Amino acid sequence: MDVSPLLTYALDWANLLLRWAHVIVAIAWIGSSFYFVWLDNTLTRPTDKALLDKGVGGELWAVHGGGFYNPQKYQGAPPRLPENLHWFYWESYSTWLTGFALFTVLYLFNAGTFLIDKSVHDWSPVAAIHTALAFLAGFWLVYDLICRTLGRGPKGDALVGAAVFAVIVFASWLACQLFAGRAAFLLVGAMIATTMSANVFFWIIPGQRKVVAAMKAGQPVDPVHGLRGKQRSVHNTYFTLPVLFAMLSNHYGWAYSHPHNWLVLVLIMLAGALIRQFFVARHKTEVAGKPAPWGWAVAGVAVLLAVAVWLAPAPAARPTGAEAGTAPVSKAVLFEQAQAVVAQRCAMCHNAQLANKGVRLDSAEAIQGHAQAIYQQAVVLKAMPMNNATQITEDERALLGRWYQATQQAN
Repeated sequence: MDVSPLLTYALDWANLLLRWAHVIVAIAWIGSSFYFVWLDNTLTRPTDKALLDKGVGGELWAVHGGGFYNPQKYQGAPPRLPENLHWFYWESYSTWLTGFALFTVLYLFNAGTFLIDKSVHDWSPVAAIHTALAFLAGFWLVYDLICRTLGRGPKGDALVGAAVFAVIVFASWLACQLFAGRAAFLLVGAMIATTMSANVFFWIIPGQRKVVAAMKAGQPVDPVHGLRGKQRSVHNTYFTLPVLFAMLSNHYGWAYSHPHNWLVLVLIMLAGALIRQFFVARHKTEVAGKPAPWGWAVAGVAVLLAVAVWLAPAPAARPTGAEAGTAPVSKAVLFEQAQAVVAQRCAMCHNAQLANKGVRLDSAEAIQGHAQAIYQQAVVLKAMPMNNATQITEDERALLGRWYQATQQAN
């Protein structure tokens, strides 16, 4: 058996298993992160003097799964450490490790296909790989420098937020000038996700370890570790929804193939951050008995609606003059035209010798059999051809759409 199909098959399995594992551990990390942000914002000061004397600054009573829970947060450090202390870090590390492995298998290993779009920037796979890795490390270094230099004083949070947003906008623009749109979106998400895990690895967990070490040694606990950890944890919660969109975006070619795709990416990520802000603020208002801060949610949804209207395809022009009297094209003629487009734009990767994803489009029967997939991938999602390597035009996509609609009406 040829080595190439075996390697492709093995990579497909690696893709599946790594993607599956990545989603599982990401759910665990995001779930615990969202829970603790909610918990922090809904704790109330205890009324029990015994709890206050122990140093408990906030508590919550909850019911779930048939049981009652009473989580308590100490204002500083507890009087003594329990024997079994759970650390939340492997959720973060496992998410990054599986994500980077998936990125390596799918994008770095196939850089010439997935990272590079020569109509965007014509360069070598080696250069593209090194630059992609530089995005991951570079954003973390710049972000960390911003936090350490601007994150002080009463306006520190606002300055950090503005500076980090500006860097993300620039990185999004630059990525879309260098990489294929699909890869650029994913890369921006990966660089933010790398920073989220780096926050846990370099700041949150080391700070917690120093607190525990000081307690065990009977020394006073420096509150700066808790403040730094809190700062980075809050940043992570605002990064979450933008990262999730970037990771899902490779299914939506109409977003990453737009001429101003970097702005599409920035606006949708901004909408995610605004919606996340609504939920964070809502936790606090619920405890205080105040109205929900719907303005944040409205702003996020408004941004999404504006992008949807902006990207909406133009309505098909009505035939005029001589065109209006032209007889409709027959189903057979439409298929001949569609088959010519498929032969020119698709069959070079979907044939007997190179049947990518097990799909052949080199015969009339094969094209008819994959009509729905062709319509979905080339017309609706605009995901194929990959990075538009064969330069299919919008008119040709529209032709494929008319052919598919004609087959549906005939059936």
